[in-house]
Amino acid sequence: QLKCYNELYSHEYPVEDDDKIGLYSYKVQSTITSRLANTMIQAKMVNNAKRSQHIVFDVQVPKGAFIDNFTMDVNGITFTSKIREKSEARKMYSQAKAKGKAAGIVRSNALDMENFQTEVNVPPGTRIQFELHYHEMIRRKLSSYEHIISVKPGRLAKHMEVDVRIIEPQGLRYVHVPNSLGDHFDGITTISKGEKKAHVSFKPTMAQQRKCPTCSSTAVDGNFVVQYDVNRETTGGELEIFNGYFIHFFAPENLDPLPKNILFVIDVSGSMWGLKMKQTIEAMKAILSELRAADQFSLIDFNHNVRCWRNNLVSATPAQVEDAKKYIQTIHPNGGTNINEALLRATFILNEAQNLGMLDPNSVSMIVLVSDGDPTVGELKLTTIQKNVKQSIKDEFSLFCLGIGFDVDYDFLQRIATDNRGMAQRIFGNQETSAQMKNFYNQVSTPLLKKIQFNYPQESVSDVTQSSFHNYFGGSEIVVAGKVDTENLQHLESVVTATAANAELVMETLRDVEELDGFMKKDKYADPDFTKKLWAYLTVNQMLAERNTAPTAALKRNITKSILQMSLDHHIVTPFTSMLIENAEKDEIMLADQPKDPRRGCCPGQCLSIPAWANVTAVPVSFMPEQRSPPVSSLSINRVDNDPHFIIYLPKSQRNICFNINSDPGKILNLVSDPATGVVVNGQLVGAKKTENKKLNTYFGKIGFYFKNKGLKVEITTGTITLKDGSYGITLTWSDTGHIIRKQLLISVKKESNVTITVGEEMSFMVLLHRVWKNHPVNVDFLGIYIPPENQFSPEAHGLIGQFASEPEVYIHHQRPGQDPGKPQATMEVKGNKLTVTRGLQKDYRTDRVLGTDVQCWFVHNSGKGFIDGHYKDYLVPHLYSFLKKP
Repeated sequence: QLKCYNELYSHEYPVEDDDKIGLYSYKVQSTITSRLANTMIQAKMVNNAKRSQHIVFDVQVPKGAFIDNFTMDVNGITFTSKIREKSEARKMYSQAKAKGKAAGIVRSNALDMENFQTEVNVPPGTRIQFELHYHEMIRRKLSSYEHIISVKPGRLAKHMEVDVRIIEPQGLRYVHVPNSLGDHFDGITTISKGEKKAHVSFKPTMAQQRKCPTCSSTAVDGNFVVQYDVNRETTGGELEIFNGYFIHFFAPENLDPLPKNILFVIDVSGSMWGLKMKQTIEAMKAILSELRAADQFSLIDFNHNVRCWRNNLVSATPAQVEDAKKYIQTIHPNGGTNINEALLRATFILNEAQNLGMLDPNSVSMIVLVSDGDPTVGELKLTTIQKNVKQSIKDEFSLFCLGIGFDVDYDFLQRIATDNRGMAQRIFGNQETSAQMKNFYNQVSTPLLKKIQFNYPQESVSDVTQSSFHNYFGGSEIVVAGKVDTENLQHLESVVTATAANAELVMETLRDVEELDGFMKKDKYADPDFTKKLWAYLTVNQMLAERNTAPTAALKRNITKSILQMSLDHHIVTPFTSMLIENAEKDEIMLADQPKDPRRGCCPGQCLSIPAWANVTAVPVSFMPEQRSPPVSSLSINRVDNDPHFIIYLPKSQRNICFNINSDPGKILNLVSDPATGVVVNGQLVGAKKTENKKLNTYFGKIGFYFKNKGLKVEITTGTITLKDGSYGITLTWSDTGHIIRKQLLISVKKESNVTITVGEEMSFMVLLHRVWKNHPVNVDFLGIYIPPENQFSPEAHGLIGQFASEPEVYIHHQRPGQDPGKPQATMEVKGNKLTVTRGLQKDYRTDRVLGTDVQCWFVHNSGKGFIDGHYKDYLVPHLYSFLKKP
């Protein structure tokens, strides 16, 4: 019977993909009640294959939304969710896992959204339904509310529906649905709008979902966006009371913008190279053009150093704006990132201007930071930077942060902005960077009120959240929520005021409570708990912000306890709670939790958004057996390390050939000399502190790179990394993590570890630093160099490594036992020579710079004689940037 049922069921569900996972239904339902959006995403799927398969439910939830429920039904077995304190939830999950059946679920950060993802392995014919619920407050930006729903079903759905209902007691001015999913779906969305309600529906058929008439893939992949605004009272305020809670919306628009004193602080470190810098310059030029005559401004650009266009604020006259644009145009990104020093310089300029009486008392002062990376120079501890900036700003002005790229520490930028009465926004490093930056600036460019305080009668109102505000901007909205004593409403009527430093008292009117109650109860879609949920949403977010800025550990612990209790009382997932999903028998448990590192394991300064051609990274080393099997990619590299050991990888024969060279300290060996491409790589030897066994070991203490066609020289020692371009020069130390970029040459320094040099898409090099105990009786610090054989050298390339760009024919035979049983010998035929070689191990230090990783290779004795052209002394050159004369 089960077999027949599954066969019938598989016919009901569509089979559209090779994996035979059918998506029968994909439904999104969202109801917005007075700016509170409750969203449900449901997917019904089936495994139509004859084998077990993993079925994935992956949903993007807006960052800042609270997940409050998740259920899953597998062949009639229902899994429901509960919110638990994080450590308790993990303990329960571990106990269930130890007993047998259990599955894991992870919620992780992604761009401005968060991923809620579960993966379940299901047998053939299994039906499964996923359903996720979350709620969020819809914020007003640029005079519009915007509700964004991620719709990414991943495959064609037999039934697809996005259904959005809007209920706004204030009345709806307009409802608009931009064509955000693409022209492919033009005309499919329907909008029905009444005075206070609206219904938006998007129901594409399976044929309409297809990317093309014969395609089996879906074109539904993106964000479904609904924009609207509400009718407003002349006072600009709206007070709604329902079920024991009040919500106060405040958005006056009949005020003149205040003058602003604005400092733009722009990151010009090496990681900003390319499109990000180009788009930033374009956006900044447009932003500067929008400054008003009453505004004052200046520019600071920073990498490892900090520079000011002007050391003080200047009026935004046409001449000054034009001069600032010219300055911006000359920026060339390179070097590290000194965020601490840059922000302190900006706060100093504003504080000095205020102390000297140069600021209009009714003006608003602000800093706008634009950065794509973590601090890599100067103060590196984020909590210390946050403390320094807070102490310097002294609650006198605001800090706004724009985080550019995918790996920026956005959480840090949010903390430091919130700590200083500002806000942060992530800007994606792509073609839309300029538009995103200008959009963000437009949100904060028209300050209307400053230091606003709302006053509510204590007799009727309690637990007010978000009661103090600074720098209210045009097109936005302030929202205050709290509990209300309905028996004392007469104390609330017509006495609610908002006090601003630069404006008269604004009287607020109370909406008729009975009218609102009747309206809400008549609509079956309205959320009767919308005021309670909005209050909880605002309260938890405010406490999270307060926790980030708590001055003592004890206060932070108390705030954490309050957040935890709110999370449990209101059934929402916060950083201190997790969601347990379990079946009725509680023998299968899943855990919804956040990973410890939301940035995909990035360490500060290591995961930076740099050009794609610059991704030269160390990869784990595996070992190849001697038989001629396909090469392991991690071995596909030529390297010189230790005293110095040369390891040459030959792609055709898929072998590693090794040899050692010991020459006198101070001698310079040529590694690569390519006159056609104009590239030279030389290494200067440094000796050990004393001889051992009558032998003085030598190592590379300095490596020079000369890129003749670019006129660039790079010198790497055990102390510094220096780029020279004629009279121009810049130096980083090994204590830095940062980038230098010039003429499409990227130098990327990883602190106390390695340097990668990348030239366009043609070449890359990695230099490793080996530190030893400074009081070691023998050893000294030295360098190793790793060169991929894929580098596009010309046929003219030579040098100890360069000559192998044209791989010689190598034949190894007659393998036999050597003097050491663990090191067999063989005969190698190469370049007309017959050599006796020994099979052994050499070290690759890319993944373990202390112990190294053993790499099997055939060792050529006598300093590589017979394998390299001529004698190793033929490769000695007079200077660090000398080309080699072929032997």
